[in-house]
Amino acid sequence: MAPLKKSKKTKKSSKKLKKNKSVSVVPVEPRVNEPDWWDSFWHKNSTTPDLLIPSNEEEGFKYFFRVAKKTFDYICSLVREDLVSRPPSGLINIEGRLLSVEKQVAIALRRLASGESQVSVGASFGVGQSTVSQVTWRFIEALEERAKHHLIWPNSDRMEEIKLKFEALFGLPNCCGAIDSTHIIMTLPAVETSDDWCDQESNYSMFLQGIVDHEMRFLDIVTGWPGGMSVSRLLKCSGFFRLCEAGDRLNGSIRTLSEGLETREFIVGGGAYPLLPWLITPYENDNLSSSICTNFNAKHEDARSLGVRAFSQLKGSWRILNKVMWRPDKRKLPSIILVCCLLHNIIIDNGDQLHPDVALSGHHDSGYGEQCCKQIDPMGETVRETLAKYLLQSKQKSL
Repeated sequence: MAPLKKSKKTKKSSKKLKKNKSVSVVPVEPRVNEPDWWDSFWHKNSTTPDLLIPSNEEEGFKYFFRVAKKTFDYICSLVREDLVSRPPSGLINIEGRLLSVEKQVAIALRRLASGESQVSVGASFGVGQSTVSQVTWRFIEALEERAKHHLIWPNSDRMEEIKLKFEALFGLPNCCGAIDSTHIIMTLPAVETSDDWCDQESNYSMFLQGIVDHEMRFLDIVTGWPGGMSVSRLLKCSGFFRLCEAGDRLNGSIRTLSEGLETREFIVGGGAYPLLPWLITPYENDNLSSSICTNFNAKHEDARSLGVRAFSQLKGSWRILNKVMWRPDKRKLPSIILVCCLLHNIIIDNGDQLHPDVALSGHHDSGYGEQCCKQIDPMGETVRETLAKYLLQSKQKSL
């Protein structure tokens, strides 16, 4: 097919445009004449029945969006260029005004924080369901790209700080983090259902695995894998596992302990994980007759609980992850999960404080039984025995 010929009128218009040097081709944020979005939102939603909304506006802001105003402004600064550079021609409120970047970010955060339907979120802002859908996905794409620096594996200096904190808090020398995993439950259309996505509790779900530091900040995550696989297989499918096995991660200096004992870098995980030289799990119940094992398990559990608490806070803050997702696009869901983890880290990195009642009151994987992995690497067993001896010696010295 031959290319379409340009009309004479089009050519003339093009020449005029070239002559007019003042015309800018760089998109700019449209001037928005709508009233302050927060005043409108607060007036409309602060007295919603059956919700325990704080009367103080500052606390109310954090209740609805999970972040303080200062952190909210920072998030807006990260995504502003992307939200502005893609003209929001269809993004208008019911009065026909274009949405500001701030209002777009607020809509997206509210959708992620509440997990409510797009219709419900739209009604609280005076926009339609399709606008909530467009705005939320645009925000997710932008933050996924612009906030990468908030979820990276620590450099050697930062890792030394983390190891010192783990030792100070739990007595575990050379510990670099805690690992855990959780299910993101969803419904799937009949054509997409399969045994892979059907997990041990007969739910369709997607796995999320994360490693956290002493402040419950995510250092590494893996998601996108079906919930029907075991936790140990999930670990082995991760890039983190491959890096550790190749000696490219958790490969810092050996720590010399008292009386000739020494240990390498490691992380702690629950019984669903294999015991490896760099992943230390607790002693099984039938080995708890000796004080050395019981003492180790107590310290180990305290450290491991950081992963459990991080997921409880993540799914409690961004409730879209804790509700049953209605027929999500499985190709897009990992991006939603990642952005929620990025937001979790941004809150910590900005020194923001969550409401104490935000975290889930129960376990982050409520209804799921504890998996048990029987794989024991002999070198991992040696590392665990060394740590157990060291912890008991330390305890005895302190008495």
